[in-house]
Amino acid sequence: MQSHYRDAGCQAAVTLAAYLFPYIAPAFCRGGRCYPSKTRGSGFLLRIYQTLMARLPLYDVTGSVDTGREVILHKEPHPMHAINFIQDLAVIMLVAGVVTILFHRLRQPVVLGYIVAGFIIGPHTPPVGLIHDEDTIKILAELGVIFLMFCLGLEFSLRKLFKVGATAFIAAFLEIALMIWIGYEIGQFFGWKTMDSLFLGAILAISSTTIIVKALNDLKMKNERFAQLIFGVLIVEDILGIGIIALLSGIAVSGSVSSGEVFSTVGKLSLFMIVALVIGILLVPRVLAYVARFESNEMLLVTVLGLCFGFCLLVVKLEYSMVLGAFLIGAIMAESRELVKIERLIEPIRDMFSAIFFVAIGLMIDPKILLDYAWPIAVITVAVVLGKMLSCGLGAFIAGNDGRTSLRVGMGLSQIGEFSFIIAALGMTLQVTSDFLYPVAVAVSAITTLLTPYLIRGADPLSNKLAARVPARIARVFNMYGEWLRSIQPQGEGAVLAKIIRRILLQVGVNLALVIAIFFSGGYFAERIGGYMSEWIGDISHQKAWICGAALLLSLPFLIAAYRKLKALSMLLAEMGVKPEMAGRHTARVRKVVAEVIPLVSLAVIFVMLAALSASILPANELLLVVALVAALVAALLWRWFIRVHTRMQLALIETLGNNNQESSGH
Repeated sequence: MQSHYRDAGCQAAVTLAAYLFPYIAPAFCRGGRCYPSKTRGSGFLLRIYQTLMARLPLYDVTGSVDTGREVILHKEPHPMHAINFIQDLAVIMLVAGVVTILFHRLRQPVVLGYIVAGFIIGPHTPPVGLIHDEDTIKILAELGVIFLMFCLGLEFSLRKLFKVGATAFIAAFLEIALMIWIGYEIGQFFGWKTMDSLFLGAILAISSTTIIVKALNDLKMKNERFAQLIFGVLIVEDILGIGIIALLSGIAVSGSVSSGEVFSTVGKLSLFMIVALVIGILLVPRVLAYVARFESNEMLLVTVLGLCFGFCLLVVKLEYSMVLGAFLIGAIMAESRELVKIERLIEPIRDMFSAIFFVAIGLMIDPKILLDYAWPIAVITVAVVLGKMLSCGLGAFIAGNDGRTSLRVGMGLSQIGEFSFIIAALGMTLQVTSDFLYPVAVAVSAITTLLTPYLIRGADPLSNKLAARVPARIARVFNMYGEWLRSIQPQGEGAVLAKIIRRILLQVGVNLALVIAIFFSGGYFAERIGGYMSEWIGDISHQKAWICGAALLLSLPFLIAAYRKLKALSMLLAEMGVKPEMAGRHTARVRKVVAEVIPLVSLAVIFVMLAALSASILPANELLLVVALVAALVAALLWRWFIRVHTRMQLALIETLGNNNQESSGH
């Protein structure tokens, strides 16, 4: 018999039990074969037998016994696997609990405590590894990633994104671009592979929301201006981080980087996110409101988890990252009236699985790798601190903040954390990065996390020293730059007009994104239902005509809305741009021409773009003309009905966002 026992005595005992089993149950066995389904007693004895045969892992329960008698058993899961799983979970939670209590007393982030706990119980720490099944723990860690990103989405808000201002966008874009470049160059300097260098740049690009928020809370600086700017940068970073993960996934599969592929991936990702958010905000909050009416926390929690995992599955089927799905469904649920209750219900689940995620990170730390790569870790740590200080501080200054505030923003963002772990894990999952990159990322994160409180506290003294040493001429240039920025910002009526124009352009963009998504969906379904349609419509060109016509009809409410918004924008621009001093007595006519021409030209450009994007479902020219004429006729006859449909959708969207904003204003 096969066995993998270390204890020979235990092996002998189990072997003897296996040998004697047919003889101690003669009433239940005939001809050397045991039939457990015949009587109650046999099932009990079989359970004893299975327990004996499965005392230690890797024993073949269903194998034959030495006597040559075949024992037929139910094909049930190996009971030892369940015991090992419970043991692994108990070890993880107990050690993590003890270590995090210690870290809490030392006033250090508990995230580091979880990582240290994983390192202590990991396979690389002598004398023995305490974890039996690392693969199962990794699966639970993936659930931790889902819940981390889901809760990050719950804290996200579209209104917050619009309120963060230019500082957050400029600082985040500059930081990510510079850090990806720095990380790539460091990897190339050490002779690492191209993929290792590229993933290193992405790992260094995103700061840790969890660690920064915890540090600012502990230092009681959460309400200061620089802290609010940091939160804005983190919001933009989270959005861009999702895009980076999608880009890296595509690059890892193709094995190459091209500007065309990058723009295509970013465009498709942006389109998917816009459509998912709009449709999700229209549907999901209403589903949650209906379930909440039953006043059952259990029903609400199960519904939330079902929507979360279901949406993640949909996103994976569309060949995007599971992380993206978790974040988006969280952002959608953030617009629900039940947000506070959902956060309260999901918090303990998130805490448990995220703890396992960070412990799993510690399990992968090999001290030998850390020693071998001590010099790269030191260089990368310095690069993170100085690079983020420079990029974020410069971005904040370019956006019009003073030097002291800009420096505090830069020093507050000088670390990496959970997003970096996710990116490093992505590289390992796709098998495109080397084994050393993950432990290196963890080590750099641990060091920069420990430095974070000291960097935040040291920003003021450092800014005072720098201000005293900056030459007067340079200081005057900085002041002039700030005054110039303030002078070009629209004031009074100009600010109101700028806000109106931005809102119109946003609405046009959302409507066009929905139209493009409808035509993309038409192409997607055309590839998959062509065989079914051939039973009723044999001609492929006729099939395309029906699909194209359906897509065009579904798009009409959004195309009409885009046209009306563009017309309103053109009238506004005509009033602002065509002055009586310029056109004289022809002012009214010129304004009318401008107001009519701009939307018509814009629609022509839109239709050309749609024709290019939907080339796979465009029928022959004659059929295309018929489809266009039918769509034009339907639009003319049902123009007002389409307007009402779109208005109801827009009001529902605004109502959802408005209600959530009022109810969660103090959240």
